[in-house]
Amino acid sequence: MSAQESNTVATTEQQQEVAELATQVEDIVLGPDGNPLSKKALKKLEKEREKEQRRLEREAREAAERAAREASEVDCAKENYGKAPINMSQVQSGTKWTEIKDLSAELAGQTVHVQARVQGSRPTGNKMCFLVLREGSATAQGLLVVDNETISKQMVKFANSESLVSLVAKVVVPSEPVKSCTVGDVELHVSRLFVISEVSVTLPFSIDSASRSELEREQDPTLNHVLLFTRLNNRVVDLRTTANNAIFKLQAAVSQLFREYLTNEKFTEIHTPKIISAASEGGANVFRVDYFKRNAYLAQSPQLFKQMCIAADFGKVYEIAPVFRAENSQTHRHLTEYVGLDLECAFREHYHEVMNMIGDMFIYIFNNLEKRWAVELATVRKQYPSEPIQVGAKPLKLEFKDAVALLRKHGENIGDFDDFTTKTEKKLGRIVREEYGTDFYMVDKFPLSVRPFYTMPDPENPQYSNSYDFFLRGEEIMSGAQRIHDAGMLKERISACGVPIDDLAEYIKAFEYGCPPHAGGGVGLERVVMFYLGLEDIRYSSLFPRDPTRLEP
Repeated sequence: MSAQESNTVATTEQQQEVAELATQVEDIVLGPDGNPLSKKALKKLEKEREKEQRRLEREAREAAERAAREASEVDCAKENYGKAPINMSQVQSGTKWTEIKDLSAELAGQTVHVQARVQGSRPTGNKMCFLVLREGSATAQGLLVVDNETISKQMVKFANSESLVSLVAKVVVPSEPVKSCTVGDVELHVSRLFVISEVSVTLPFSIDSASRSELEREQDPTLNHVLLFTRLNNRVVDLRTTANNAIFKLQAAVSQLFREYLTNEKFTEIHTPKIISAASEGGANVFRVDYFKRNAYLAQSPQLFKQMCIAADFGKVYEIAPVFRAENSQTHRHLTEYVGLDLECAFREHYHEVMNMIGDMFIYIFNNLEKRWAVELATVRKQYPSEPIQVGAKPLKLEFKDAVALLRKHGENIGDFDDFTTKTEKKLGRIVREEYGTDFYMVDKFPLSVRPFYTMPDPENPQYSNSYDFFLRGEEIMSGAQRIHDAGMLKERISACGVPIDDLAEYIKAFEYGCPPHAGGGVGLERVVMFYLGLEDIRYSSLFPRDPTRLEP
């Protein structure tokens, strides 16, 4: 045998030895301490494995037998439930549909047609199942009971959570009110149930988990808690909760009431560009975009265009539109895109004509929310408890210097011309509530140095200005002022503030043509909703929030 052949044989023998050793190692079972188990422990482990295997085989056998029994049972209800064909607008049946929110004891004994989501199901044995049916911010209890005629065991087990269903049911007054649903005086005894759209994936969290209040979690720490980050990453599912549905009904209500009040005051609604050639507020907090090989910017506000409309003799204007702020602020109340409620109004003699009108507008909004959207407010406050705001017939008015004096009186170190911080705003809010019994107030005559270039200086003390902010629960919801309407004064202020005057040529031209004295302001819609409802973060009141770290969904 050659040396080469000897080496090959040796290598083969070594490989066989390694393989045998590996097999032996694989057969070694290690205990929790990392050491091989003793023979006694191995024998015990083997018995446990055999026992578990027998259990699995028994369960599989029982499941197969159960399935066989159910398959052999005649399904008396197969015409009364199932998956409906995809709705491609094939027919119009003329069916009269009843909304969950409209169910009441007045309908007792009647048969209704309802479309809703199955928020949850609770079987009681194999012959009865309670359903929570949800439509928008309203919920009602449904009941399926096997009768071996029209409702079968198979039908009772059919509906899955969050599936959208169409059902026929009899309205019945229960022996006791249903406390777990918004509709408590009746329940639906279901006779037909068809799935319109089913959930085809695992939900990121249950609607029940996302609907729990902080108090419920404190009482039972074992309950699942859905974090805000998780909610926002799965916003479509999160928005299905009754509280969220109500929050955005209330957000729509604020816009509606803003529009309603100003329309009654003879304002004209306008729609201004959001792609502009220069920063509307000055400064660096602006998003730059590529606009056909030149720079453009997303509007920080409709400010310049509102004023140009006043110069065009529109008299009174308002707009509801998106606002973009490139502020890298990771706070509870800042967004990079929000909905602005803006207004501008010419006045006859004094900017307080406009300021006081704005105060009355907010009172109108707050009072009507409580009167006309009481159901939605109750739904939100069930999950996010808060006291209704305290507000009088007219808003409290403080001058900036008086607000500074109040803060100093209560130990705050603040300069005469220092702008409010979030901390001092909140502290002032607590002081005002304690001393004046209100959550809503205005602060007038801010220092000129902390306001934009178009703000009119105070004629008696040019270190202050004819500007104002409105506050709710100790945080700012609106900023406004009298604007400079004289072209010469405007140019001086633009230069003094270091804003490039050439970028504002078209804006300045509007005042060179002559412009009435005017004032106005801008409201953050999400902030109003957040503070009014006492929510802890503005992202709860923003449908699909945008902040420095979030661009999706």
